[in-house]
Amino acid sequence: MKDRLRVIGFLSACALVFWGVCGAGEPNEASEGQTRTVEAAVITCHDMIDDGLVQSIKRRTATALEQGAGYLIYDIDTFGGGLFAAYDISDYFLHEINAKANTVAYVSKKAISAGALISVACEDIIMKEKTRIGDCAPMALGSKLEGVEREKIETDTRTAFETSAEHNGYPAVLLKAMVTQQIEVYRIKNSGTGEFEFFEGDRLPKDANAYDLENKELIVSSDELATLTASEAVEYGVARAQVKDLQGVLDFLADRDGVTFIGEPAVLRTNWSEEMVRWLNSPAVMAVLVMLAMLGAYIELSSPGVGLPGLVALVCVVTIIGSKYLVDMANWLEVLILIVGVLLLMTEVFILPGFGLAGFLGIMCILAGLFGMLSPNLPNEVPWPDSELEWDLFADGVLGLLGGLAGFVLLVWLITRYLPKIPFLRGLILVPTVAAGGGGIGVSMTSPPTSQSKGLQVADTGEIVSALRPAGKARFGEAIVDVIAEAEFLDKGTPVEIIEIHGNRVVVRAVES
Repeated sequence: MKDRLRVIGFLSACALVFWGVCGAGEPNEASEGQTRTVEAAVITCHDMIDDGLVQSIKRRTATALEQGAGYLIYDIDTFGGGLFAAYDISDYFLHEINAKANTVAYVSKKAISAGALISVACEDIIMKEKTRIGDCAPMALGSKLEGVEREKIETDTRTAFETSAEHNGYPAVLLKAMVTQQIEVYRIKNSGTGEFEFFEGDRLPKDANAYDLENKELIVSSDELATLTASEAVEYGVARAQVKDLQGVLDFLADRDGVTFIGEPAVLRTNWSEEMVRWLNSPAVMAVLVMLAMLGAYIELSSPGVGLPGLVALVCVVTIIGSKYLVDMANWLEVLILIVGVLLLMTEVFILPGFGLAGFLGIMCILAGLFGMLSPNLPNEVPWPDSELEWDLFADGVLGLLGGLAGFVLLVWLITRYLPKIPFLRGLILVPTVAAGGGGIGVSMTSPPTSQSKGLQVADTGEIVSALRPAGKARFGEAIVDVIAEAEFLDKGTPVEIIEIHGNRVVVRAVES
């Protein structure tokens, strides 16, 4: 009996152990079968790649991460743009974002030139049908890159592609051929693994047993840059998949990674202010702003007193500084130098008669501030380009300034020649009257239609008709003349005496009645 009870107890214990093991395994199997739920965000990267887009992508990426997105899908549709800006975005992905979320470059139409550099910096490239990627040879506006200059830029660009290829698993040789035209790329089958590998034309393997050398395939010839269609990119391992639309991207990622996306992905586009900043920083628009600023200052100085031309000049200068500051091209030190230059120049024009040290220092500070904004630097660094890319960026900025200067000279010539002949615009600029007999000097003045203009001379006396702050108007006989006070503000009705006449510039001082 005791033996029977022992056998029953032993069998019961075994049954309990078996049930416990089986029961404990069931939840694990269920948990392994469950998919992970994640959120995705789509960040558009369209049109020109420039410094404004760099800041926009950083802002929208930070917003997506704050909202809990685990997959960041960058919608790429661009012919390229600034290589320096593409470097910034590429480094941002490689060094900061790829460690925080899954980055995906979704080529919705094209990823050409700098767009290809941005795409390969993402962990995955997924291309829509009938799209293309590649052709990233550096170009310089207004000049031709040759010899050592081209090789210096291409070497850096090839290294950037190789770095992305190494970290994200793309064929480095094929990506290098997107940058340099002289690279031949062959695809050869590894006899041992059965996988295809890519080799440069001058670095082909020699072992016929290890590689199927007889059937090697020329992918890129020496007279072309690698540019791949969506199907070719998938076949050669540059793209992970070819899809019909954005939903195809989500389906591919969900199936490959075993995840489930929560709802529709949020689409984060550039806002109007970012587009405005990008537009303002283009060389053509910058040239127009410089031209209008100089033209407004010229008209204002030709017709003393704060008016519409001066306001236009001020708005243009503030716009130039603000747009450069928002894309990190200008820092507080360069802005301060520019403001000091403007103040010195205004002091020379409105307070100190003639042209001296203050005016010279003002012009030097303005030029230093403007040129400093053409090259990105920290406040403690000299604003001087250090690389070929920075020199290209600097040259584009100088081109915009010179274009604005040329436009200013042309408009000044047109204004001085034709503006006085247009009835409703002649009041914007003062025209010297004909000098009177007796040695009088012609100055800028207005007078009633029935009056005769008279030549003014030093020591003539008159009366202020509008307050001098320090510029304004004074009456000398029947003529009303634009004048400037000598280092003081004078109220309306104050008697004044002319102490200097320099062309259109009449300097007065207060005298006792």
